[in-house]
Amino acid sequence: MIIKILGTGCKSCKMLEANAVEAVKQMGSDTKVLKVEKIEDIMAYGVMATPALVVDEVVKSMGRILSSEEIKKILANS
Repeated sequence: MIIKILGTGCKSCKMLEANAVEAVKQMGSDTKVLKVEKIEDIMAYGVMATPALVVDEVVKSMGRILSSEEIKKILANS
């Protein structure tokens, strides 16, 4: 499983990334968390609001900061 955080580096994007890393750590998973900052790459996902969470190339959330608990639920259902 690969998680991507889409965002240009704003405070919200960094918070979502930290929450994703924490969720992966709590789950004891070896899932990779990658940051996508290029606007062209972000737009390729059809995302119009950042931060966005992408799991295995599927956009799961955009425009809000998910908690680590919310991310764990998404990962468990992916």
